[in-house]
Amino acid sequence: MTGPLAALLQQTSFLDLIRNGSLLANVVLGFLILISIYSWTIIFAKWSSFGAAQRSDQRFLRAFRKANGIEAVMVASEQFRPSPLVTVFDFGYQEVSRQVKARGGLGNRDAITRSLQIGTNQQLSRLEQNLSWLATTASVSPFIGLFGTVLGIIRAFQNLSGAGSSSLASVGPGIAEALIATAAGLFAAIPAAMAYNHFGHVLKELGGQMDDFSLEFLNLIERSFGE
Repeated sequence: MTGPLAALLQQTSFLDLIRNGSLLANVVLGFLILISIYSWTIIFAKWSSFGAAQRSDQRFLRAFRKANGIEAVMVASEQFRPSPLVTVFDFGYQEVSRQVKARGGLGNRDAITRSLQIGTNQQLSRLEQNLSWLATTASVSPFIGLFGTVLGIIRAFQNLSGAGSSSLASVGPGIAEALIATAAGLFAAIPAAMAYNHFGHVLKELGGQMDDFSLEFLNLIERSFGE
């Protein structure tokens, strides 16, 4: 890159642009940096928790399908506690135990189905925590960045008016401030949007797996307790 623009960029560092920026523009930039950091924290945390949930679900499901009865599954489930399927199983098992203790057998299979659904909903709510923040960041950050862009353009015009000339040195800082705000908004929004869509797909898979497991649980108690 040659010419006046290259000379300006070589003489002005990124920190200098921020240091010499307007207070309001720096507040906008700082806010975008903070929400980006928080979004990345959520992304890494969800990546870890969803991965652990998927791995433990698979291990528990293999143990569940190999078990000879519901009591054997209960014993085996203790080593798979991070698994969302274990929580769903616990809800169903507790309802089965209540009915067996009260009546000596199963008397209300609809109640077991409802208990399994409650367990599924509880786990989905737990897994969904903080995902709304990613959606908010993805939708709002570009507009916050646009606000910073407008501030930078306004500063450029103010400098141009004050200098009385159209030199790059007079408008350059304002234009740079506008571009930094635009870049910061996109840097916060794009990863949040991609992560939200990815985790939404993973959450849908986990929810479908919990629904399928509920059906397998009902089949197991049918075999264990008969009609």
